[in-house]
Amino acid sequence: MPIKNPHIHVPFGRFLEFAPLCRENRFALELYVTASDMDAIETASGRKDRFFSFPEDILKLLDYGPELSVHAPFMDLSPGAVDEKVRAVTTARFENAIEMAAALGAKTIVFHSGYEKWKYSLRTDIWLEKSALTWEPLIEKARKEGMRIAVENIFEDSPENLAALFERFADSGKDFGLCFDTGHFNLFSKSLTLEDWLGPLQKYIIELHLHDNDGSRDAHRPIGEGTFPFDRLFRALKDRKDIVFTLEAHSKEDVFKSLESLKSF
Repeated sequence: MPIKNPHIHVPFGRFLEFAPLCRENRFALELYVTASDMDAIETASGRKDRFFSFPEDILKLLDYGPELSVHAPFMDLSPGAVDEKVRAVTTARFENAIEMAAALGAKTIVFHSGYEKWKYSLRTDIWLEKSALTWEPLIEKARKEGMRIAVENIFEDSPENLAALFERFADSGKDFGLCFDTGHFNLFSKSLTLEDWLGPLQKYIIELHLHDNDGSRDAHRPIGEGTFPFDRLFRALKDRKDIVFTLEAHSKEDVFKSLESLKSF
């Protein structure tokens, strides 16, 4: 499977710290932007000692022309919220994230699914109904910006809710799909195999978040330092050339460890 120039996950608030490394190695990037980052950008006029002038300062640091994706805020947000006011706040945050990603020239934006089976009392249908109301206008907004939306598995221990969501928007094609997170699968899917997940979801995958763990916590270890079966994943996707590969390492050292491990695949 051709894995060319994977994206390196970098928190927006630490971009200045990582920028020299990224430029030197010409890394493609996934910028993770929090709600606080977005608020700081909006209120930071004249405060360049603390914040970026957006998007000018960022674009100067990206003048080497990397491929770019954005990871949107997720803390406290719920695209499938039953409470309409919570969903309205979530939608507003997501819209702002799309606008910010578009200003940077990103082609893919990642959002969390927000599904937790116990919170919804196993009623996937409730989550699906409310989620559809959230995603429909966002898909259109992202499409107008030439951007794809990738919804990431988080607490899911099975693929049914995500498969139902993507089937609901099947007409959107590759504009709306799955960001399959290897570490989250390894942590939360205790009774189903990788093949059980790939069966209903493989055709919807447009991005991979690549990191490892031993199944006890979301450790974000380098590829090969946990128990996730990367060989089986890459073998299953060997004919796909339209997938964004993102390394979600939490240190510079782990970035290079994962890059080295990828060579074996």
